[in-house]
Order: sequence, then structure tokens, then C-alpha cells
Amino acid sequence: MSDQNTHDITRRASGTSATSAPGQHLLLVDDNRLVLTTLAHALTEAGYQISSAESVEEAENWLTEGHQRPQLVILDVHMPGQSGLTLAQRLHELDHIPFMMLSAYSDPATVAQATQQGALSYAVKPINPVQLIPVIEAALARANELQALRTSRLQLQTALDNERDINLAVGITMMQQHLARAAAFEALRQGARRQRRKLIELAQDIIRAAETINV
Repeated sequence: MSDQNTHDITRRASGTSATSAPGQHLLLVDDNRLVLTTLAHALTEAGYQISSAESVEEAENWLTEGHQRPQLVILDVHMPGQSGLTLAQRLHELDHIPFMMLSAYSDPATVAQATQQGALSYAVKPINPVQLIPVIEAALARANELQALRTSRLQLQTALDNERDINLAVGITMMQQHLARAAAFEALRQGARRQRRKLIELAQDIIRAAETINV
């Protein structure tokens, strides 16, 4: 497949009644051109935006060239050169890009490897593209759930970190100004208001200043 076909195979269905969410971007990775062409055509008709690559190396290049982040990568397990399982690890490193696996093999060991790498689904070739669409939709839904969980976890961790820094800054203020805890917190709050800054920003400045003095 030429670079033009590999890197610009972004297509949108026109005049079709899509069953999937419009604009969902899928990256197909398979060394079999017939599989790529068949899946790309069927999924485009279903309303997806499709990009494709014929090897792990081409897929990695595509992902690092600044293209639109795919909502889901559909990749073959066994390919010449690096395997799909190798790419699966890279997808995890690249901001948890979700993926599902395709393979002509359904042995438990291969399925277990794909699952351990974080595959959201596993389909065995030969594949009926129409029957694959519900599997893709289920994988996309699960990917959205996991992303929401990661976002919630990050927000919680940020809130906990902010609370810790504010408490530490209050303690520093208590010692420096010989204030009770409530008075020290109010002093920080008023200081942030006067400076038109967030309380956490002022708290972090106080912590950095204290660390500099103690060096």
C-alpha cells in the first residue's frame, strides 16, 4: 500500500445512514491488504472515519506524526516484523489509546496475551464486517468508561494533592507567624484574595520558599 493510501486513507461516509456515532475515528492495522480494504469499506459505510497501516512500524509512524488520535485501534496479532502485541504496549504508553485485536488464532494463550495487554475485545478471522460493528461499538463504549474512570481518578488525586499542599502551607504559616490553625488558614485565604490568585498557587509558593530556606 502506498504512503498516500496508508497515511491519507481517512474517509467519511457520504449519504449513508450510520449506526455508529458520526466521526468516530478507527485505525486499522493488518498486513493483509484484502482485510484492510474490506474492513475499511464496510466501516466507512457504517459511518466511521478510517485510517490504516500494514505493519506495526507504519502504525507507530502514523501515531507519532501528529494525526488525529483514534478512538479505537483494531490490530492484527500476527504480522511480519513486530507483532500486534508489541504495538499494544505502545498504545498503552501513547496516552492509553484503546484497542481490540484481530487474529486467525483463537488459542487461549494468544487470547490471554491480548487481554493482559489491555485489549477491549478479540475477534477471530475470517471476519464478517457487519457482525464486527457491534463488537466495535461495545469496545468504544468500554473505552469511554475507562477514560472517565481515569479522569475521575486524576481529578481526585489532584484534589488530594492540593489539600495536602494547602495544609502544609497552613502549617508553615502557623510556625512563621505564631498563629492558630484557623487564623493561619484565613491569612492565606486573604493573601490569595489580595493577590487575585488561587489559594493552591499561594500555598505552593509558600512551600517552595520554605524549601529554599531549608536547603
